This record gives sequence, structure tokens and C-alpha cells, in this order.
Amino acid sequence: QVQLVESGGGLVQPGGSLRLSCAASGFTFSSYAMSWVRQAPGKGLEWVSDVNSGGGSTYYGDSVKGRFTVSRDNAKNTLYLQMNSLKPEDTAVYYCAKEGTGAGYDYWGQGTQVTVSS
Repeated sequence: QVQLVESGGGLVQPGGSLRLSCAASGFTFSSYAMSWVRQAPGKGLEWVSDVNSGGGSTYYGDSVKGRFTVSRDNAKNTLYLQMNSLKPEDTAVYYCAKEGTGAGYDYWGQGTQVTVSS
């Protein structure tokens, strides 16, 4: 069965960095685009970043562009999100999601909490 397991979240001061990981299993990881999506307290889901199946094309939301970097290691079936220059407004639960064969996502991880606070 498909599993997506995020890790790497935590408490960090403004201006700090974190690296999130998403370990994937149960499907051919290298065949699918992957995404990061976040949900801040009391708010809806916000798309953060996409990476295509090969890792050569990446896309970012305006709020994180220039600060976050998405990457993947298809040999390790792992998706990453390097987050630099973190701001309090980046506080959220971060989810990795697998793009489905149609539109949208068909599987999500359980999420990892990122808190940016002094």
C-alpha cells in the first residue's frame, strides 16, 4: 500500500532553516510528480511546491519562492523540502502529496509540524 511519511519538522527561530523529508513506499516513486502542501493554524490548505517525476522541474508558491527548495532522490524514494529564512507565517503542518493519474492528489502523508517562533 502507498505510504508517505514526513519527518524533519520542529521548532525553529525566525531566520532559521529546516529540511523536511518524505519517505515514499508502495508505488513507483520515480514515475510521479510530488508536492508539498501546508496548512497553517485556522487556515485552509496552501500549495507550497511541486517537483516533476525526474526532479528537473520545480515550482513554488509566491510566499516561499526564493526561500524554499524542493528536491527528490528517486534512488531513495524520498522527497525533500529545504526551508531557509523561515518566517513566523511559515508555521504550519507540512504534508507531502502524490499526484494522481488524473487531476489532484491521491495520497497524502500524515504531516509534520513546523513552528517558527522566537
